[in-house]
Amino acid sequence: MQKIRFAALGMDHRHIYGMTQGLLDAGAELAGWWTQGAPPPLEGFIKRHPTAPRLELQAILEDPEIALVLIACRPDQRADLAIAAMRAGKDVMTDKPGCISQDELRRLRDVVQETGRIWSVNFSERFEVPAVTVATRLVQEGAIGQVIQTVGLGPHRLNAPSRPDWFFDARTYGGILTDIASHQIEQFLHFTGCEDAEIAMASAGNFANPEHPNFQDFGEIVLRSGSAHGYIRVDWYTADALPNWGDGRLFISGTQGTIELRKYTDVAGRPGTDHLFLVNGTRCEYIDCANADLPYFGNLLEDIRERTQTACPQARTFRVCELAMAAQAIAESAP
Repeated sequence: MQKIRFAALGMDHRHIYGMTQGLLDAGAELAGWWTQGAPPPLEGFIKRHPTAPRLELQAILEDPEIALVLIACRPDQRADLAIAAMRAGKDVMTDKPGCISQDELRRLRDVVQETGRIWSVNFSERFEVPAVTVATRLVQEGAIGQVIQTVGLGPHRLNAPSRPDWFFDARTYGGILTDIASHQIEQFLHFTGCEDAEIAMASAGNFANPEHPNFQDFGEIVLRSGSAHGYIRVDWYTADALPNWGDGRLFISGTQGTIELRKYTDVAGRPGTDHLFLVNGTRCEYIDCANADLPYFGNLLEDIRERTQTACPQARTFRVCELAMAAQAIAESAP
């Protein structure tokens, strides 16, 4: 089967590394890349892919052999770039947030409908985490019964000196709930089996970075659907002693048991990543998930070939973005 060729557009966020490597591991071919200027992640990208050529944006869009583009430019520029790519006949995988306004989302919906292209947002806290693959299988097998709640915790390290100016301005990154809380919203829908929810509560604030008045360093959401509830907390408070960027956790509660994921580190002392704890009527155990696969990338390539929606339903991707922005609006309207 002929390899799918793709190009990377925009090096403004290091997520482009995982997006690119995931596709290469799944059998795709990197045709080249483009970015504006020389943002800091560019050096790391070139080190990882030294033979990939830098191309002009128009050359990428006009190349009929490039089927897919990855987008990790500044968040407020992602929607327009994705729209241009889809109108040029490309499918799109974009870093989150895929868009930062309801108008952008409306235009993206229209272009997907118009062109039949795929617009996929890489929710990396599910798609790039092997422990989530195992948790998905356990939930589908009925290991904890019907899922009635998820609690998603997404602390991040700020690394303020290395951040560009746009990172601290909600007008360019969308706000903390539009941005990093979208991961946990998608996981709520995925694990509960719901394709819709409502925002019961949302708040956001800046408690530790007064020098950046347009930045938010804390946010929380309560989600509610017909059969399940969810709580989300995201922040930029990861302390320096933690060995990585954040102690991301997911708690999945079912009618017959619970699953806890410690995705990136185990502060209790186990080495490595992707720790899962399962408790139900017959099992109380720890599962090392580090070697589990990441089906998102291979599924997306198959979706491109077959025009299917196995990586993530298109309607869910739109709804996650819509809910995240709705939560952001509620938080910002609070007195």
